[in-house]
Amino acid sequence: MIYLEVINIVKEFGGLVANNNVSFQIEQGEIIGLIGPNGAGKTTLFNCIVGFHKPDSGKVTFKGKDITGFKPFETNREGIGRTFQIMKVTTGMTVLENVMVGAFCRTDKRNIARAEASEILSFLGLEGVKEYHINELPIAIQRKAGLARALATKPELLMLDEVASGLNHKETEEVVELLRRLNTEKKITLFLIEHIMEMVMSVSQRLIVLDGGEKIAEGLPGEIVKNENVIKAYLGEKYAKSH
Repeated sequence: MIYLEVINIVKEFGGLVANNNVSFQIEQGEIIGLIGPNGAGKTTLFNCIVGFHKPDSGKVTFKGKDITGFKPFETNREGIGRTFQIMKVTTGMTVLENVMVGAFCRTDKRNIARAEASEILSFLGLEGVKEYHINELPIAIQRKAGLARALATKPELLMLDEVASGLNHKETEEVVELLRRLNTEKKITLFLIEHIMEMVMSVSQRLIVLDGGEKIAEGLPGEIVKNENVIKAYLGEKYAKSH
């Protein structure tokens, strides 16, 4: 089933073309990686899908419904969750309260929001820090808390913008395992932007590559590593030869 379909998305900022006729499909249950150099248009594409930006032209459909130009709260209600490269958490609130904010997207009852937030924190192994304030915790825990808040909105498709940024090797491996669990146990389709190649190559079933706002490749990780356009634009000969 075609879950998310992006058709010829164009987005310009003052004459700078950030996305230029980008098209692809994601099927339900997949884990898809979006890679490319800085400035390639990856986050802009995410923002066009979830509604932070309205595309200048093109179309986005989710589960067969045209959601082009929907606001973020509307795409969230349709079932699309989002995390951010710069974490959108409230430092003056506890971890539990931050996650409850996400739960309030689906309920207006505080006891239900608290129970759902607590369940998600338990799943992520964060129940021991739920009463801590966000700014008291290390970056790896903060990133998990941001993920927990997105999960509290009950997404069917979760879009992750550099969820492993700033983490060490062990913490990154934990994130990979967690993403696999979300995909298999919670049945959440995952779409992630990531610069850590070892991570994105290991967890993604397919990869989409952007460069200069355009899609230059799409395929299995093993194919992408050997793609001459991707090697030239992003991976480099050294990485390609080592894989």
